[in-house]
Amino acid sequence: MTTPTDSTPDARAFAGVRVLDFTHVLAGPYATGQLAMQGADVIKVEPRTGDGMRLTPVSREWSERGLGPAWMAVNANKRSVTLDLAKPEAKTIVHRLAKTADVVVSNFRPGVMDKLGIGWEALSTLNPRLIYVEMSGFGSTGPERRTASFDGKIQAMSGLMNLTGEPVNGPMRAGFAAADVATGITGAFAIATALFQRSHTGRGQFVDVAMLDSMLGFLNGQIAEWTVTGYRHPQYGNRSVSMKPTADRFRCGDGWLVLAVLTEPQFERLMTTLGRPDALSDPRFRDWFSRMEHDGPLREVIEAALAGGAPEQWARRLTEADVPCAVVTALADILEHPQLKHRGFLQTAETPHGPVRLAGPAFRFAHGTGGIDRPMATLGMHNDEVLAELGYDAAAIAALREAEVI
Repeated sequence: MTTPTDSTPDARAFAGVRVLDFTHVLAGPYATGQLAMQGADVIKVEPRTGDGMRLTPVSREWSERGLGPAWMAVNANKRSVTLDLAKPEAKTIVHRLAKTADVVVSNFRPGVMDKLGIGWEALSTLNPRLIYVEMSGFGSTGPERRTASFDGKIQAMSGLMNLTGEPVNGPMRAGFAAADVATGITGAFAIATALFQRSHTGRGQFVDVAMLDSMLGFLNGQIAEWTVTGYRHPQYGNRSVSMKPTADRFRCGDGWLVLAVLTEPQFERLMTTLGRPDALSDPRFRDWFSRMEHDGPLREVIEAALAGGAPEQWARRLTEADVPCAVVTALADILEHPQLKHRGFLQTAETPHGPVRLAGPAFRFAHGTGGIDRPMATLGMHNDEVLAELGYDAAAIAALREAEVI
């Protein structure tokens, strides 16, 4: 496995922490995946048919292998156990696992785990130090608590889509599962916070993470502007939330360039580098309020200058002049950038079908940085291993397999 320097498992932040992961699809697995890369022993409990994300619409080959790329992206370093949770024997196994666990994470609708006899009340009685995390669309309380939710629904409800897109074409969802990922990050932080709190209280607790709350938490600036001033944000298109006309997307040669020019010195350097120092004395562009009022003419000045060159050429010239900018780059291209290679952002994970490259953790420690260091788990790969740790012998494990419990 390729991992960052000094990433031995026992040096990582969550080494020794055991997490029972009953999550599926994206938000929950994203949260537990972050812990797994930082050393937690995450036991992913899947139905006997597997997490639906093991299948992928982008490759029949990887679907048939049960290792969809999106599934691998959030389930690296985990151990896979299969259980039919409707069977009494499975409930017994979960109870035994819960006694050894620090954290349980579920993203079924509120009440489902309770009906199975493995909810907060049941498991916390067995293990008072247990941190039990329930991730759902709207939380465990309130009128929407049992309402189904998905990423697109939360993007729409939260106001994110109403901020995105252009007025002429209407709202647009983000190009990735923004609500799921926001919830996953929130969930991982909530778990880390609860573990730290337990370190000085000695008590476990119930942790309630809602997708809608999580998404709105990422929009706290826009919320404050509404609640404090009554300002309703329009659909920005590609413009910065600053609303400054020089922080936007511009046509450049045969591609696109994004400028992030937000200060007076940056504006002066931009106009000088574009060969339009005369614009600095144009009364239409004398200050930010004037520039916003005359953003159409200002765009014409900028795009006329940028038309005479490729985006990459202009990006180099502007960057050398300390003008913040970037070429609109395809994901496949940015992954080969020397900066990401230097940081070791992509890491190698082993699968039964050969190595694959996946995103590693998005931060670095001076020591004990997390990384991918386990072979990718095929469905039920660790059934025997985990059950043996609980004291089941070979005959008992065979009986559970014969009864289709595992």
